[in-house]
Amino acid sequence: MLAEAGTLLAESASAMSRHPDINIGILHDAAKEYAEAHLYMALARGSELPTPGELGTTMVPYLKGLGEAVGELRRRLLDQLRSDDFREAERLLAAMDAVVDMLAALDYPDGMTGGLRRTTDVARSLTERSRADLTSALVAERLRRDIARHPISR
Repeated sequence: MLAEAGTLLAESASAMSRHPDINIGILHDAAKEYAEAHLYMALARGSELPTPGELGTTMVPYLKGLGEAVGELRRRLLDQLRSDDFREAERLLAAMDAVVDMLAALDYPDGMTGGLRRTTDVARSLTERSRADLTSALVAERLRRDIARHPISR
């Protein structure tokens, strides 16, 4: 489906290139969603991130897609916590941190980045909530292990 979406996005962008006076926001949104899907898959797998050029997107939809991929990583992290896969949850949190750190380092006016600052703020908030959830789960797991090692006798 991603390959088909990429083809449709490229066809749409090509058709719009002949009309530079028309700003089609939905095309930018489609590019962001396309980038988000690819970037999420790479982050979830621990693979190298594709570049904007490889995806055929411009930088703003790419960066916004990267920021929004953090929300998908949070969902995956919570699934890993439910499965008691703390190692994978920690890896996902580290990926989320890396994305937020990189996006926060970009200091350009919002007019140039199409609201990237808000996307970054949301990604930071999701990352901090995920850190709290992971910390709580790790403490609870440690407590369960300690109780199992020292059963209460009656």
